[in-house]
Amino acid sequence: MCMAILWLASVSLLICPAVSCYECFVEVEDSLRLCWGHVLTHENVRNVDECFRMLDRIFNTNESVIEAGRVGEGYDIKLKEILDAEILPIVEEFDQQLNKDSVYESRLLTAADNFIAAASKLPRGFQSAGAVYNCITCQYDSCEFPLDCPVQEIEVMENSGARMWCDVPFDLPNDIEVIWRFAEEVKTQEMDQFKEVTAGVDRLYSIPSTRLQHQGTYQCEMYSGSRSIVRLYFYITVTPQLVAGHTELQEIFDLSLLPGGQLLAAPGAAPRSFLRLLLFLLTTCLTTSLLLLFLSLGVLYWTSVSEEERPVGNTDEDEVLGPVLL
Repeated sequence: MCMAILWLASVSLLICPAVSCYECFVEVEDSLRLCWGHVLTHENVRNVDECFRMLDRIFNTNESVIEAGRVGEGYDIKLKEILDAEILPIVEEFDQQLNKDSVYESRLLTAADNFIAAASKLPRGFQSAGAVYNCITCQYDSCEFPLDCPVQEIEVMENSGARMWCDVPFDLPNDIEVIWRFAEEVKTQEMDQFKEVTAGVDRLYSIPSTRLQHQGTYQCEMYSGSRSIVRLYFYITVTPQLVAGHTELQEIFDLSLLPGGQLLAAPGAAPRSFLRLLLFLLTTCLTTSLLLLFLSLGVLYWTSVSEEERPVGNTDEDEVLGPVLL
């Protein structure tokens, strides 16, 4: 009867939708043997349910344990070996023996830390491998990351800097190689339109000062050995400085006008006082212009009169001397 109750208690906890590496690899019978002698310190009573809740907290909902179990395809057997090496000795030691909950807590936390340290050293699930082990579902999941990613739009001003990161949301192998290519002026993902720019391990491509000839599509392709892992695309639009300056001035001018073509008053100023000030400035400008015009006309008139009154040649001298006798 007692064993039947224990089975029901364990099954009721294990049918929970969230499982982990512990429940993927440790048999229910071993968990029952492990938790048989779990004693609550304060009440001094044996409680199997609390032991299973402790296992759930330390292993099943521990993100570090789940992340450590995300290994590459074929390494799930190694995960089981690591976890068995930590749990089964405790099972044999605690089987049919009473132990306080504090002892369980200490031993299981140590087992979880050892599992994380050992499992984290196993090869990860890379994009090229196509799958990664999931301790939540106890099976391999596809990375589901496309080889050719959508084009990312980047807008920059002429003479400003541009930076592009070849970054992906999954682990990469150590022998990664990165090739950057460029298709000038076009937005494309067609391979035959690209020309290789750089090749190496640098996942950052930087343009310190952009020019119009930098406009186009940049492709970042990552390899592991001879196998392509992923291709990322960036389309850069370069806005010329003159166009940008004209656009900014136009926006400022548009914002300074009210509906109907009226100029916008200064903040906090009354509309009528602003109009009076504007009328005064216009009158002053007009008066100054007219004054300059009149002065210019006066100078021209004075110059023409002076030219008419000036004597021409040596006429008086010829009249005094008269004809010369030979």
